[in-house]
Amino acid sequence: MGHAGMAAAAVRYLRSADPPRAAEPVVEPLPRPALRAVADDERAPVGPTEFRRVLGTFATGVTVITAPATEAGTSGPAGFACQSFTALSLDPPLVAFMVARTSTTWPRIARAGVFCVNVLGAHQEDLCRGFAVSGSDKFAGVAHDPAPVSGAPRLASATAWIDCTVHAVHTGGDHLIVVGRVNALGTPDEDAGDAAPLLFHRGHFGGFTV
Repeated sequence: MGHAGMAAAAVRYLRSADPPRAAEPVVEPLPRPALRAVADDERAPVGPTEFRRVLGTFATGVTVITAPATEAGTSGPAGFACQSFTALSLDPPLVAFMVARTSTTWPRIARAGVFCVNVLGAHQEDLCRGFAVSGSDKFAGVAHDPAPVSGAPRLASATAWIDCTVHAVHTGGDHLIVVGRVNALGTPDEDAGDAAPLLFHRGHFGGFTV
């Protein structure tokens, strides 16, 4: 099955698992751009090392994407550190994140059909590193409660949270582009919006000063 087939299958699965809902506004897809192969006499694509070096100059915020456990007897909720997160649309309210197609956490999020974006603050580098590794209990010792709509873990110390339903999944090379419909969002308190963010730049974590 090709990339497009995998994405379509994921969306079909998610839609079949969703309970009936009221009709939502239809977002018409844009026309596909014309695609062609690169000719032998054209400049070859850039190498991955140079790609990472140059794109690393773009500082990003850091989040932890979580999802609830879906079946009894599973290893519990799922979560992974994600810096490729962005706001996408105001009407309807949509966000997006990108995840590697080789991710072992993504299938668990896809089965849940919901997720919570936890925006990390400058004081949470260790927490981020804990969610960036695989093969361990990422939630051990991490205080959290269920997000109000999805039930996905809402990390107690996050500076903001965004509770979502998976809206669409698109292929993007070696990654998947996951679009989420925002159902609820907030900050722990009124002052949390002023908290310094955790940033990632050129392979290192850092903060932000005005």
